[in-house]
Amino acid sequence: MQPSLLRIVVLAGVVSLIGVRSSNECLAQVQSVFPEQEWLVKSPSDVGLNAPKLNEMSEYLGGIGCVVRQGYLVHTWGDAAQRTDIASCCKPWYAHFLFKAIEDGRLKGLEERVVDVEPRLAELNPSLQHKDRDIRWRHLVTQTSCYGVSERPGEAFDYSDYNMALLFDNLFFKVNGSTSESVTNDVLHKQLTDLLMCQDEPRFNAKGRLAVSPRDFARFGLLYLRGGEWRGRRLLSESSVQRLLATPLPASLPRSSGKPAEMIPGQRSIGGGSNQTDHHGSYSFTWWTNGLDRNRQRHWPAIPHDTVGAFGHKGKRALVLVPGLDLIVVWNDAAIDSPAREARALQLLLGAVSDSISSVP
Repeated sequence: MQPSLLRIVVLAGVVSLIGVRSSNECLAQVQSVFPEQEWLVKSPSDVGLNAPKLNEMSEYLGGIGCVVRQGYLVHTWGDAAQRTDIASCCKPWYAHFLFKAIEDGRLKGLEERVVDVEPRLAELNPSLQHKDRDIRWRHLVTQTSCYGVSERPGEAFDYSDYNMALLFDNLFFKVNGSTSESVTNDVLHKQLTDLLMCQDEPRFNAKGRLAVSPRDFARFGLLYLRGGEWRGRRLLSESSVQRLLATPLPASLPRSSGKPAEMIPGQRSIGGGSNQTDHHGSYSFTWWTNGLDRNRQRHWPAIPHDTVGAFGHKGKRALVLVPGLDLIVVWNDAAIDSPAREARALQLLLGAVSDSISSVP
């Protein structure tokens, strides 16, 4: 190789390395941004978003909400400080506290039997070989316990608010040793929301439903975008976060037939009944992912494949994370009543991304 050509190659390599290092340094700087007592605020254009298109999205949604990018609050509509019930969006919070209980040693693991803390399960359904004795924590948090339906644990998916009430009561009251009167302060605040410096005092009600403002819900989302770390402190292991967000049920797992089976006398629900929906190959420890259903159809076509979310009341309430774009949107009381409108809202969000990374698959 001629000396002049060698110098060009070396120079190109140096420039490339500088570019990579600069890119990594910028990424590290972005990932170190967290809210304090108040959110740090930037304009949409400062973080590669188009303000008019964000307005179009929020007008389409209605209700209240906010958008966070690169750790900055960049867009709000309605009263983003309003603490409101989030319906089934509370389920990823339950999953968080379950994994936290395992990491802190209050539970041995997801395969521990729930009957060990709720012995009444042992006497149920003798005609079905006392199937509920084999319910594991993994079954509850993936809604495959088949509690209250005829299948055995793990045999089918049963989206059931009886299942979730069984999870909540045993996790928060028995494993964590709290009560309905103290669970907000003893568990929710001390183990999570005080650490996130939430502004609007999230609260569990007596039934275990969660009320949280959009801007506080976005802090929970940012914790997961940052792999379980918050301002230099690890609140949940990175491996737990990865498992929670990216381990959807196999598309081949059947939905429950819905044939009823015996439950604990007086069993309550946190809201609805059982067998409410299919998992569509996209249910990962209470988070909805952008997976493929039994027909190989994408949950949210034309949306980045790494998108995950929590949804309640058929999409009227939601937290959505797009990790590859470092983007969060939260809405509540929105005019969403179908999967098609939910998908349209996400398309409008993605349409507001104006920088060069908007093409993430």
